[in-house]
Amino acid sequence: MTCANPARRNGAWRHVGRAMAAAIAVAALTGCEDKNIFVAPPPSKVDVAAPVQRPVNRYVEATGNTAPIKNVDLVARVQGFLQSIDYQDGTFVKQGTQLFTIEPETYKLKLDQAQAAEAGAQASLRQAEADFKRQTELVQRQAVSQATLDTSTSTRDNAQANLQQAQANTRLAEVNYGYTKVSAPFDGVVSAHMVSIGELVGVASPTQLASIVAMDPIYVNFTVNEQDVLRIRAEAARRGLTASDLKQFPIQVGLQTEPGYPHEGHLDYVAPTLTQSTGTLAVRGLVPNDKRVLLPGYFVRLRVPFTQEKDALLVPDTALGSDQGGRYLLVINGDNIVEQRKVQIGPVDNGLRVIESGLKPDDRVVIAGLLRVIPGQKIDPQVTKIEQPQASAK
Repeated sequence: MTCANPARRNGAWRHVGRAMAAAIAVAALTGCEDKNIFVAPPPSKVDVAAPVQRPVNRYVEATGNTAPIKNVDLVARVQGFLQSIDYQDGTFVKQGTQLFTIEPETYKLKLDQAQAAEAGAQASLRQAEADFKRQTELVQRQAVSQATLDTSTSTRDNAQANLQQAQANTRLAEVNYGYTKVSAPFDGVVSAHMVSIGELVGVASPTQLASIVAMDPIYVNFTVNEQDVLRIRAEAARRGLTASDLKQFPIQVGLQTEPGYPHEGHLDYVAPTLTQSTGTLAVRGLVPNDKRVLLPGYFVRLRVPFTQEKDALLVPDTALGSDQGGRYLLVINGDNIVEQRKVQIGPVDNGLRVIESGLKPDDRVVIAGLLRVIPGQKIDPQVTKIEQPQASAK
């Protein structure tokens, strides 16, 4: 028996080993292919909530400007040298407070002169009346002629006219003397003086000394567009309100740096006609301003409540999306599929957006994670509630 070549025997074992390794590799790959099956990811968890349903006031919102109810130039109505300035520039003064004095001595002397002339006229009248009575008695006794009585009557009448003239001169002198003291015609803030002590004023025409501005209350002027005018008139007709009732509508005002509308007043004036060039109606409000927070000329925000909707639907502004078709909300249907719902939006009320149409009270609205969902996608809705912000300042 011939023994096999050791080298050949070793090569045969190598072929067997390679075949076994290949078989093991094939079995391993076959096992991997059986386990590599695609499993869809679970639906995304998305916060959804029903819209908030509560009463909402409807407002006409506008911007306007404040204006003083009184603004008067203080002028010198008599000629003379300015003797004194009796206030501090920019201070608040009460009605009747003396502000300027214009050389009163000359006008006091003229008043004294007029009063003396009046006294003389009164004496002449008394003498003329006494003579008239005497002449009347003499005529009755036929002691003097009728011509003498006529002369006495004329003298008496002239004396009465002279007294009336003297009284008018006295009154005129009193008025001019009063003009030497310039006082505040109403409560208000007085501007800086425009003349200096010792300056001659009122020479050719009244000289402006300063101006005074009433601060409390204060006007707010604004305009309302034609569409809002029609809405307000329709609501007024529905509620049976008259034109005088409209003037009692409340008005809420806020400065640009103030939250909300902290200043409240009421409508004071509504123009009888619209301005055709702009299609707007001029309206004016009257707002108390005892702390003088509102200064004339301020640019303000304002709103006028005219009706209330009992069951308005509201959502956070962040839940709204927009495209070329307008604004929309993502709503979850009964199969938890995302749907895009076109909506009409209204104003913001206490931090939430009013939805005018396109939404129902029982709809589930996506309020968070809008970037993770698309219409037609199935999601895992996480039901929550919309948090309502605390009431803002009026």
